[in-house]
Amino acid sequence: MVMMKEKTYLKEEQFLSEFAKKSVDSRGRAKEETSCSMRTDFQRDRDRIIYSKSFLRLKNKTQVFFAPDGDHYMSRLTHTLDVSQIARSLARCLSLNEDLAEAIALGHDLGHTPFGHVGERVLNKLAPCGFRHNEQSLRVVDKLEKDGAGLNLTYEVRDGILRHTGSVSPCTLEGEAVALADRIAYINHDIEDAIRAGFLRADELPERAVKLFGKDTSARINTAITDIFETSDKKPYVRMSEERREALDELRQFMFHRVYERANKLIQESAERMLGELYDYFTEHPEKLPKLYRDLLESDPCDRVVCDYLSSMTDRYAINVFKNLFVPREGSV
Repeated sequence: MVMMKEKTYLKEEQFLSEFAKKSVDSRGRAKEETSCSMRTDFQRDRDRIIYSKSFLRLKNKTQVFFAPDGDHYMSRLTHTLDVSQIARSLARCLSLNEDLAEAIALGHDLGHTPFGHVGERVLNKLAPCGFRHNEQSLRVVDKLEKDGAGLNLTYEVRDGILRHTGSVSPCTLEGEAVALADRIAYINHDIEDAIRAGFLRADELPERAVKLFGKDTSARINTAITDIFETSDKKPYVRMSEERREALDELRQFMFHRVYERANKLIQESAERMLGELYDYFTEHPEKLPKLYRDLLESDPCDRVVCDYLSSMTDRYAINVFKNLFVPREGSV
């Protein structure tokens, strides 16, 4: 009797590109474990991420706009799902491994702080160990999830999570697809949110970018995926054409100057104050950390563990912890 997993192996061998990472060729896990008869290792990784606590918390973490007045703004979770969809589309049209691309995409932002990139910059400034959300995402799946046991993900998924941003390229084309999908997703849907919030008008977008990508989100994403396919099909890389890459960079710089810097200023002072005081409090009183983090103090420095705790917080939870510690309650002396 042929197991479902073997059927998947056979389909991958028949239909995936020679440059795809086939499930059977995975470099495996750091800790050996009994394999699943139904799912490949990449499929299991995807499921482990989806059912992790850190994934569930993404729904209450800021993408760009903190506590927006409306139900249709991006959160860190909706951004993650957006990246996953675009990465899978890229993997499908390039005959890459969709399961691997999806697992990397779903896990790429698990280590993000509350209050978006403002929170990341604050922790990086405060902590001697430094803080980068991609490195923290890897630490989440390796060490923090499942009460300190970690998720024991495959090498390829871990590599894609770590290298979805930065100067070092992922070791798989699926990881490269996620890195591109991340940029395409956040630029385009941040434009939607910025227009909705009144930060800019559609007719203010750079003329060259509109000409090369289109006037709305759907057109821009479709153009980006088509361009990547035409540039990368049957090639040992996943990239955009030079012309459209430059236009996307121009659009990204426009968003930084017109939207991100303004949006960040709105929450910068509050985020710096809250995370700064929380960081100081828990480094001075590590015994007040939850048990998971107190246990980590046996092997890791205090600043690293405090960053683990603070970055795990949702926006709302961070605010509540701050209020409970520092805001006098009615009737208190």
